[in-house]
Order: sequence, then C-alpha cells, then structure tokens
Amino acid sequence: MKDWKALQGRYLNDEVPTRLGGLAANLARIKSLTKSGVNGNAVEYLIRESKFFIEWTAMDAGMDHAAELVELQVQLARWQFHWSKIWADDAKRINVAEQARVWTERVLEMSGLLSEPVASPNQG
Repeated sequence: MKDWKALQGRYLNDEVPTRLGGLAANLARIKSLTKSGVNGNAVEYLIRESKFFIEWTAMDAGMDHAAELVELQVQLARWQFHWSKIWADDAKRINVAEQARVWTERVLEMSGLLSEPVASPNQG
C-alpha cells in the first residue's frame, strides 16, 4: 500500500509550478501507456496519484486554475470508475490518450514552466 502522507509531504515541499509539472508528467505517462496498451494497472495508479496531486495543489494554484484542475480531477475520476471497460476497448483507450495529451499541454501551460528561461549547465 502506498504511503500517501509521505508522498504528500514531499509533493507539498515544491512550489506550485513544479507540482503542476509533476501532474503534467503523470498525464503524459497516462497518455503514453494508454496509447500503447501496456500496463493498465500502472495507468490506473497514475490516475489515482494524479487525483491526489490535484487535491494537494488546487488550493494553492489560484481560483482560475483551481477550477480547471477540479474539472480534470472529475475527468480522472470518470476514467478510474470505468477503467476496466476503457482498457478493454481500443477506441476508448485512444480517446483517453488524446484527452490526456490535451490535459498535459494545458497543465504545462498553467505551470508556466515552459515560458521560463532554462539555465544552461555552465551558468551559475
């Protein structure tokens, strides 16, 4: 069984943009694994973990982003509830992969991580 409290403690040590980046990474993994049809159990775990990430981040993300994150959390809950049917149907899996891709891009946009300059290894 996963120690969610320990994960929460580590997760909350990060700033909101980094937390959103972690959520986006999970969504990208969901997309990749779902599209390939490999390891449905891992995808189901990532869905659950992502719901926690949203719970732990939404309150700190500002009102506009919080509303979108709750919308994503509801979508994740729907996927989780119907996961066995989704996983067994190629078309439904591809649809979830596409939705996860869209959400990945949106969460990355929310994070602002892509718009910040990246320091080169030789700086500072």
